[in-house]
Amino acid sequence: MMTGTDRTIGAGPSTVPSSESGGAFHEHGGQTVPAERSTGITTGTTTVGLVGRDGVALAADRRASLGGRFVTNRSARKIEPVADRIAVAFSGSVGDAQSFVRQLRADLRAYELRHDGPVSVRTAATVAGALVRRGPFQALDLVLGGVDDTPAVYQVGGGGGVMETRYAASGSGMQLAYGTLEDTYEPDLSVTALRSVAATAVRNATERDTASGDGMTVGTITGDGLEIEAFDGIATALEATSDTDGKTDPRSVAGETGEEER
Repeated sequence: MMTGTDRTIGAGPSTVPSSESGGAFHEHGGQTVPAERSTGITTGTTTVGLVGRDGVALAADRRASLGGRFVTNRSARKIEPVADRIAVAFSGSVGDAQSFVRQLRADLRAYELRHDGPVSVRTAATVAGALVRRGPFQALDLVLGGVDDTPAVYQVGGGGGVMETRYAASGSGMQLAYGTLEDTYEPDLSVTALRSVAATAVRNATERDTASGDGMTVGTITGDGLEIEAFDGIATALEATSDTDGKTDPRSVAGETGEEER
């Protein structure tokens, strides 16, 4: 029986189930997948990432669909850890996403062994961009975040371009998510407040983007480690991530959280 949350806590890819162990991936954030590489199943997807004073928050919906019209999975996981205190949220083809995460983990691990130390968030983003460029992963759109000396978020586009940013969104619901981010984000927010803003941005996107919905996955990264939580419903996610200090309570931006769960 499915519970309200499915929590996985760890400090690296060895402690969190990968896509190969059944963690559902998703698809398509508004990009056209070439016919010769398309798996046929895509997710409309809304993913966001934000950096604050003490960490990073990532959030994504859980709906997978066929061409954005037919729902094929309601528990897709769109955030995956790739190194110690580094994770990636993405939209793109299922096959590309699974292959990309496996390859990125391997490349980052090889880098750590060569340099006898942990990989930085900047290096992880650079390697991710190079992987996208040399492909075949052009159908992916990524938001990568993590913490080393300082927290950081990078947007990695479908062409492999890498850009550091304070907040980012991807997928078919990205324009709707950006509306919330631009209205409520502040650079000095705590991780608790970041989670609230990220969850609200995804929730607001699911209200209008029919290809996004069916719960939410929220990732939190600090100097202490990485935590990923999966929620069955949007309302459940909003309640769990609500900033109790009231500064960025999702209900103050998105309305009451008692709406019908998708």
